[in-house]
Amino acid sequence: MSPTTKRYLRGGAILGAAAMTVASLAACSAGSDNPEDTVTITLAGPNQWNADPSSFGPEWEALVAAFEEAEPNIKVETVVLPLAEFATTLSTQLSAGTAPELIFNQAPHTPDQVVALDEYLDQPNPYVEGNEKWVDVFNADYFGPTATNARNAAGNYEFIPFNLYISGLYYNADAFAEAGIDTPPTTFDDFIEACGDLKDAGYIPLAVDNSYASQNYVYSPIRAMLQDKYFDEWNVFAPDGSPGTSKQIGAKGFAHAVLTGALDATTTPEIAETMTLMKTVFDECGTPNWSGVTSTGAAFTGGEDFLGGEAAIAFGSNFAATNLTDVDWEYGTMPFPTITKSDSALSSGREAQSGASVGGTSYMIPATTEGEKLDAAVKFLQFASAPEHIQPWLDETGGIPALADAEPAPGLEGLMTGSWFESPRVPARALIPRALAGQAVYTGWLTGSKSLQDQLTELQGMWVENSHELAEDGGWTEDWATK
Repeated sequence: MSPTTKRYLRGGAILGAAAMTVASLAACSAGSDNPEDTVTITLAGPNQWNADPSSFGPEWEALVAAFEEAEPNIKVETVVLPLAEFATTLSTQLSAGTAPELIFNQAPHTPDQVVALDEYLDQPNPYVEGNEKWVDVFNADYFGPTATNARNAAGNYEFIPFNLYISGLYYNADAFAEAGIDTPPTTFDDFIEACGDLKDAGYIPLAVDNSYASQNYVYSPIRAMLQDKYFDEWNVFAPDGSPGTSKQIGAKGFAHAVLTGALDATTTPEIAETMTLMKTVFDECGTPNWSGVTSTGAAFTGGEDFLGGEAAIAFGSNFAATNLTDVDWEYGTMPFPTITKSDSALSSGREAQSGASVGGTSYMIPATTEGEKLDAAVKFLQFASAPEHIQPWLDETGGIPALADAEPAPGLEGLMTGSWFESPRVPARALIPRALAGQAVYTGWLTGSKSLQDQLTELQGMWVENSHELAEDGGWTEDWATK
């Protein structure tokens, strides 16, 4: 965990990115004075950095400006979609064939609805000097032939990551001091005890809202820790989906476990334990009446309470730190607490892990994009995956690079050290059907309106449905996948 820290501004980097001259940019074009020669492409996705409904922020605008300076005949427009609605909006547009040229990759879709980028990634990135294959500019642990979650069910690359994503807990160090908490809790029981101390000091211990993100932030690390013991049993596919093994269980491995009965929410004891411990966090630590609290953005869960100083802890991603520039209290970051044997008899002994992943800012191209617009969209993705072009944006947005030769932004030590920064071998793959993507599917159990058994039965049904969706998307022909 990190010492408490204050976010500092690096505005010079933004200005430097926007002021890059054409001569300094690889693959720049001579341009044309004829407006009819200009190709306009639109990028649409949720705002991951602030609550502005019209802009991803000056850092993003600087990146776009640098690209447009390098490619004077291409104009990039940005459409900011509400966090709660982006998945439905983009998925509907993909089905109707009306999606813009670049869309956020977490929109539910089938592989045939987006452009397979394998051919492009096998060719040089013109913005990276000396590059022979675009795929080689990325950190191979996260994006490339050996990365488990870099490709879709059909085995194709379909998105380009601009950064990596990692979540964790941000805390108000002043609130901790008032509550007599000298060091952030590291075990589950200690965390629950700290929540009681924070309540006694007059704080909401953990800011949560009614979003799926709030629930998944708690669910994922708990389930990943508990189910680690099944790694060898479920590890039957290589990263490309062929028979073999991988360093992390991927989508096909989970689908196989579900459809063969090796993983069943109703009978695998670690799943019931996950739900029980999750409810403990919401009951003992969460915002009172959280189910009526609407998310105000992707930066923090229960963002208004946390930024306003009423809540002591909130979940947030590495992008969230930029929102703390103006708060009048010290803050720090820490991982989710580890579940030990004294916390749960089903503990695997594994420390809490999250791991950086390509689930951050990643974009793909709809299959309906063609001709000069397709060329322009690919160029923008290539530009954004050149280290010298993306580094200023990473620095200003709390970014962790997906590229091999870029550097993470400072100030994220608590999220990037120790076991928390390591990827779990058996991550908590959501396996949520496309029709329910982004919905808070555990609300009934967490609010007490649904029994544990009913929640587990419903969860199993979702897992089976999504596993069949993945099998169809991937064209899997094995017997277990077609039953």
